[in-house]
Amino acid sequence: MATKKEGEQAAAQTDTERKPLGLRLVPVGNSDQPVFSNVCSVNVAPGVAFIDFGFLEPAMLTALPRVAKQGGKLPERIEGRLAVRVALGVEALASLHQQIGRVLAAGQRAAKKET
Repeated sequence: MATKKEGEQAAAQTDTERKPLGLRLVPVGNSDQPVFSNVCSVNVAPGVAFIDFGFLEPAMLTALPRVAKQGGKLPERIEGRLAVRVALGVEALASLHQQIGRVLAAGQRAAKKET
């Protein structure tokens, strides 16, 4: 049975092993071109998350709240364009979650400084 000290040493060793790694992704074809998306959807399968990034016409995005507010009938389905589908394993999804969290936190801090 591991002692408390051994457990702390193991945790410290794990923390020291997690060093940031410089990563450079080399484009293939036109893969370095940004893809604009204004809507996304996440679907899961065992061990994989599929993130679909899509595009809806801006006129549609502004019209929907107006129609709903006026009590009009909303469409049952909206057609948009699939911009890109990304499949992520659990580890990559966790990394994306952490990175997005850091970006949002930085944005919130910057917004507070502006006010």
